[in-house]
Amino acid sequence: MKTALNSTSNTFSLKRVFLDFKEITKAGLAISVLFSSIAGYFLGFNSEHPFQWSVLIMLAIGGYCMVGASNAFNQVIEKDLDALMDRTKNRPVPAGRMSTFSALVVASLLTIIGITLLYMINPKTAMFGAISIFLYTSVYTPLKTMTSLSVFVGAFPGAIPFMLGWVAATGDFGIEAGTLFLIQFFWQFPHFWAIGWFLYEDYEKAGFFMLPTGKKDKGTALQVILYTIWLVIASLLPSLGYTGKLFISPVAAVAVFLLGVWMLFYAVKLYKLRTAKAAKTLMLVSVAYITLLQFVYIIDKFLR
Repeated sequence: MKTALNSTSNTFSLKRVFLDFKEITKAGLAISVLFSSIAGYFLGFNSEHPFQWSVLIMLAIGGYCMVGASNAFNQVIEKDLDALMDRTKNRPVPAGRMSTFSALVVASLLTIIGITLLYMINPKTAMFGAISIFLYTSVYTPLKTMTSLSVFVGAFPGAIPFMLGWVAATGDFGIEAGTLFLIQFFWQFPHFWAIGWFLYEDYEKAGFFMLPTGKKDKGTALQVILYTIWLVIASLLPSLGYTGKLFISPVAAVAVFLLGVWMLFYAVKLYKLRTAKAAKTLMLVSVAYITLLQFVYIIDKFLR
């Protein structure tokens, strides 16, 4: 009977550890970010730089480790603030299921493993991965309680994953990787401002400044529209023939344009309604937009 109880207790404990690891690394977010890196890799490999399973696997594991490390460091730094917000108070550290020291160990190990794997691909990939962790944890995270410009700063590490895949495939950072960076950079603003809008009250409890005007007003909604327009323009750049080996066909350009119109429609809808529901819808549409855009780019490459 004692053995059975111990077995049940151990199973529960292992399950809890696994669930806490998923939560402290924000597994759902990490996997979605990882998809961007994989998309960049598929766009980058060619006859000169052929596809390699080993590189893709190292990029996948190393990329997850880098995103997971950033999230873990973030939760250590913000543990007291997380305890104030409904959506974060049950995270492992503020809830007391994981000590600060344990979380730091997890974050540090993920950083070491991630940088090592990315370095095995090529040094530039490791460098951009390291820059991403540094900017996210040491610059973006502290600025969240100081200024709404934190979203601008956070857009830099947030935009790295898409182009990181290209750098992993080619070992080069040129106009192609820069264009992928630009697309995901502009995408950050409508996406995170939408989140900042419908979670405004929760963020306010922790003193986070996430909206450009500091309010859920027309000024913020107008900036969401403007950055969505910039996003659409950036997404169409590969169709103009000025982005090196990264280009899309006219058919793909039409598909990308229609996706942009779709997202712009919901940005305008937020401007008109200025409700939490409209903001949440825009957030979901933005996630679908960047995912579908990457699929269009990849499919177009292999059908040309």
